[in-house]
Parts: sequence; structure tokens; C-alpha cells
Amino acid sequence: GNIITRAGLHLPGNIDLAGDSFDSYPNGLAALFGPDAIPTDGFLQIVFLAGFLELFVMKDVTGENEFVGDFRDGSLDFGW
Repeated sequence: GNIITRAGLHLPGNIDLAGDSFDSYPNGLAALFGPDAIPTDGFLQIVFLAGFLELFVMKDVTGENEFVGDFRDGSLDFGW
């Protein structure tokens, strides 16, 4: 995502109901911590979504993982 946005490619349309476009926010860490950063509520939505996925969705439910972070659960076995 960082390489694409630094190249000048952004999603079309607005990021919120206030009419702010995707390209109105800076790239990289400036989008989170700079003076033109996304609103705090938006940042918290990102953090809570990542936390929810880590805690409740991305689990090894079958016990078939071959290494830490292997979430295939017996599917998509290409032999690697």
C-alpha cells in the first residue's frame, strides 16, 4: 500500500461522509501521526479491526499448522 500511494495512485471517491477524498491524506506514517492525519476515530477503527482479526478470526482451528502463522487449516496446500 505504501509504494502504491507514494506513486500517486489512490482509491477514487471519498473516505468519509464529510467528503474527504482518499488522496487528501498524506502517505506513510504522516497519515497516522502528522498534522493532516486521519481522525483519531478512524485510526482506532483500524487498530480494533486488526485486534479483532488477530484474536477471533486468524486462528489455527484444526491444529494442522506447519509453522507459526500458517492459517491454511488444511486448504490451499501447494506443497511448500
